[in-house]
Amino acid sequence: MTDISREQQTEFEAAVFRRLVSHLRSRSDVQNIDLMNLAGFCRNCLSNWYRDAASEAGVDISKDESREHVYGMPYEEWKKRHQNEASDAQKAAFELNKPKE
Repeated sequence: MTDISREQQTEFEAAVFRRLVSHLRSRSDVQNIDLMNLAGFCRNCLSNWYRDAASEAGVDISKDESREHVYGMPYEEWKKRHQNEASDAQKAAFELNKPKE
């Protein structure tokens, strides 16, 4: 494996995160429940992880701020524009696949 510095690793990881967020913003047709059912995470998970990382660094950001960072707009606006009611099949799949508490 190629040796890279910790700084380079952080830069690459940040670039990957930005690309993932950009991709998800461009794919508003993909519903969060579909992401959860297929991958086990969604845009809200990303925003929670972003907020957790900020908190670990001593930076206090709100849930709304972290969601806006991921969604590219206020969450409520994104839901009005893009979120559809989940089908019975999507809800059933979510119940089967959701993480055990």
